[in-house]
Amino acid sequence: MSQRALQPTHAAAVDPPPAGPELLEAARRVVRQEAAAVSELEARIDEAFLDAVERIASAKGRVVVSGIGKSGIIARKIAATMTSTGTPAIFLHPVEGLHGDLGIVGRDDVAILLSKSGESGELNALIEVFERLGVTTIALTGRTDSSLARSADIVLDCSVTEEACPHDLAPTTSTTVALVMGDALAVALLLRRGFTREDFARFHPGGLLGRKLTVKVRDVMIDEALPLLSPDATMRTCVVALAEKRGTVAVVDSARRLVGVVTAGDLTRLMEREEDVFEIRVGEVMNRSPKTTEPDALAASAVYVMEKHGVMALPVIDPERRVVGIVHLHDLLRANVV
Repeated sequence: MSQRALQPTHAAAVDPPPAGPELLEAARRVVRQEAAAVSELEARIDEAFLDAVERIASAKGRVVVSGIGKSGIIARKIAATMTSTGTPAIFLHPVEGLHGDLGIVGRDDVAILLSKSGESGELNALIEVFERLGVTTIALTGRTDSSLARSADIVLDCSVTEEACPHDLAPTTSTTVALVMGDALAVALLLRRGFTREDFARFHPGGLLGRKLTVKVRDVMIDEALPLLSPDATMRTCVVALAEKRGTVAVVDSARRLVGVVTAGDLTRLMEREEDVFEIRVGEVMNRSPKTTEPDALAASAVYVMEKHGVMALPVIDPERRVVGIVHLHDLLRANVV
């Protein structure tokens, strides 16, 4: 073997990978491109969309959502969103459907089929079966002249100019647009069915979301041994109450109606400007326009008020402004609504 044959070969020179600024601009271009595609989708929410909503809302069965590849992933998410917002839905893999899983589909169901090209062999075979079963079919596709679109009862246009992938190959913009169309359907159906926050809470009993939608202020407030003082009480008495009752005292009149609040912060500011604070009347120090909440308010709404106004506790009042409790941020934290 010659010495020349033993010499290592060298690969052709390649361009260096893009630097940080180029990568940032590429990422921003993806965001711009997908945002523009979603914006263009708004004009296609039309009578066909309304027809799809009415067909689904009036169906006696479920929504069967199907797609393959990346469209299948989006289809799963659409089915999950619909189910959690009051529209029973399931995902059906088209291949599994053609090999036995069609038993889950009934004549009263509505099928939503996702395909960018509309030429997926599995989906087109599936829609033929749906037609024989008498199932209403809704196509979410990027080509309104495709085989899938021609076979479907309703077509929702999810076309895009190009993918965000620099080679215009990987499903990126197209899957985003299909996802948004699915979300639009789910929200429209939610409104069409009159689905409420309470309904949502019943469907999400576990975790933080369920807690935020079900726990009321009355469930976590303190309603015994409340720190209540009259405006004529001295700050000497108030200091003790602030120390014993976690830094907030409600000031009430003779009918227990709220007239103000004194907090540890008020005491600190008073001590910064006055040497002898103990004989000062509470009515001279209190905040006369305190933030409040009500027993039947959501605990999460009390958290929002506290965060917005920078307070640690809220007096809980009835319709006559009588103090019936105090809710503290620490209690809300323990109740897992924060």
